[in-house]
Parts: sequence; structure tokens; C-alpha cells
Amino acid sequence: MPPNPTGPTNWQLRMLARFLRKAAKSNSSNIWRVVAEFVEKPRRQRVVVNVGKLNRIAEEGDVVIVPGKLLGGGQLKKKLVVAAVGASPKAIQKVLEAGGEVLTIPELVRRNPKGSGVKIVV
Repeated sequence: MPPNPTGPTNWQLRMLARFLRKAAKSNSSNIWRVVAEFVEKPRRQRVVVNVGKLNRIAEEGDVVIVPGKLLGGGQLKKKLVVAAVGASPKAIQKVLEAGGEVLTIPELVRRNPKGSGVKIVV
């Protein structure tokens, strides 16, 4: 019998972490390695961020990454580009209503391989 698995058992999260580690190595960009470490955390330690926190932390036009779930609590009044592992429909709606854009993490990596100017929100 194999030992208990550590890290995410969700194959999509495992593939995302592998993709981020490869991107970090090939682009010499540590930001993707850090995001991979957040993605690989156990379920109880995963990041959950409300759009209200994005409104407080980010500036107009910033590119932010949420290495967890984005939820729709609070108001968003700034135009942001947001990438997240997962997002609730309400959160997506609020980002789009504010004039922003919601991406998946691989889309953001392909758009900005070096990760310059990307802020991690935890």
C-alpha cells in the first residue's frame, strides 16, 4: 500500500504546479516558483481572497495573481487584470464590471513569461 500523498491530490492543481515550476526554470523567473509553492499547499492552507481586498491592495491597472480562490465579497472600483486558480461567478462579474480582465494562471504566464510587474495577493 502506498504512503499517504502529500500536497494536492487534485490532478489539475498538480499539473498547474508542474507548469509553473517549468515556467520558472525556463524563464529564470522566481515569481512562478513562489506561486507553485502556494498552489501545492494543503487544502486548509490555501489562499482565499475577496475582491474587496484587491480593491484595498492593488493600484489601478495592476496585474495581480491569486494563488487560490477569488471570491466576490466587497466592492471593486479599479480596473485590474486578475489571474486566479479559481474564481466564483460573482467575483468574475465584479472584476468585469469594474473594467478589468480575468485570466487563468497559464494564460498570464504565456502573456508575461518573466512575471514582471505581477503582484501576488495572499
